[in-house]
Amino acid sequence: MLFNSLQFAVFFVVVTTVYFLLADKHRWKLLLISSCYFYMSFVPAYILILGFTIVIDYFAGILIEQSSGNKRNFYLILSIAANVGVLAVFKYYNFLNDNLTAILGDFGYQNKIPYLSILLPIGLSFHTFQAMSYTIEVYRGHQKAERHFGIYSLYVMFYPQLVAGPIERPQNILPQMHAKHEFKYENVVEGLRLMLWGFFKKIVIADRLAIYVDAVYNNADKHSGITLITATVFFAFQIYCDFSGYTDIARGAARVMGYELMLNFRRPYLAKSIKEFWSRWHISLSTWFRDYLYIPLGGNRVPIPRWYLNLMIVFMISRLWHGAALTYIIW
Repeated sequence: MLFNSLQFAVFFVVVTTVYFLLADKHRWKLLLISSCYFYMSFVPAYILILGFTIVIDYFAGILIEQSSGNKRNFYLILSIAANVGVLAVFKYYNFLNDNLTAILGDFGYQNKIPYLSILLPIGLSFHTFQAMSYTIEVYRGHQKAERHFGIYSLYVMFYPQLVAGPIERPQNILPQMHAKHEFKYENVVEGLRLMLWGFFKKIVIADRLAIYVDAVYNNADKHSGITLITATVFFAFQIYCDFSGYTDIARGAARVMGYELMLNFRRPYLAKSIKEFWSRWHISLSTWFRDYLYIPLGGNRVPIPRWYLNLMIVFMISRLWHGAALTYIIW
C-alpha cells in the first residue's frame, strides 16, 4: 500500500477514527492488526518473514538482559545474524549470483547455482535496522528488554514508518507505545499539515520531475549538454522531495495519533560542507551507522589510515544498504 494512493487515504481515515474511538488499552491491538494489513497489501506471505525476525529478536532481547558474559554476545550475534541473513538472501543473493555467473563466464565456466525468483520485501532494509537497534541497545544496557510481545511487534511494524522510515530507536518509540494518547486538536492539525506538505513534495514536485528525468535518463545517448545537466539538477530535487515527502507523511500520520517520530531531513541542500550534509540527510540512517558501526570501529579516534578505512567501510555498507548494484558500490 503506497502512501500516495486512494487505498491509503481510506485506510488512514478508518484506522485513525477507530483508534480514538477505542479504549486506550486496546489501541495497540488495532495498530498491530492495521500494520499487518498494511504490510500484507504488498505480498501477504512475506508477513511470515517479518514474524520470523520479530520472534527471534523478542526472545533475544530478553535472553541478552538475563544473561552475562559470552552468552550475551551469543544471543546478540544470533539476532544480528538472523536479521542480516534475511536481508542478504532477499536483497543480495541474486546480485552476487549474477556477478559470479559473469566472472565464471569469462573463464569459460557455467554457474550452476540457481537464480531465485523472489521479490524484495517492502521496507526490509528499514525494519531490519530498526530491529537490530533494539537488540544492540538492550545489549548495551541502554534499553530494557520489552516483555510485551505485541508492543514489541508493533515497534517493528508500526505502519507509518514501516516502509521508508525513519529508522527509530527503541528509547524513543517504545515508551510512546506504552503511554496513553489523548485526542488533541493541535496534534491532528500539525499531523495533517505535515502529511499535506509531504503529499505536495511527493506528488506535485517529485512525481512531476520524474517524468522529465526518466525521459532523459532512459535515453541518455540521445541527449547532451544542457538537457543532461537539467535532468541531473531535477533528479536532485526529485529524490529529495520523494524521500523526504514520504517521511513527512509518515511523521504526520503518527503525529495525528499522538506519536512523535524523529526528524529525518533537515534542509540538507543548504548544508555548507559534506560533513554537515550527512548530518541533515536521512538522519535516522546516518546516525544509525555512526552509533552502531562507525564509533564501534573507532571513529576518528584512531590513526589516520585506520580512520579512512573506517569511513570507507561505513559508506560501502551504506551503499549496499541502499541497493544491490555495482553503481552503488562505485558511488
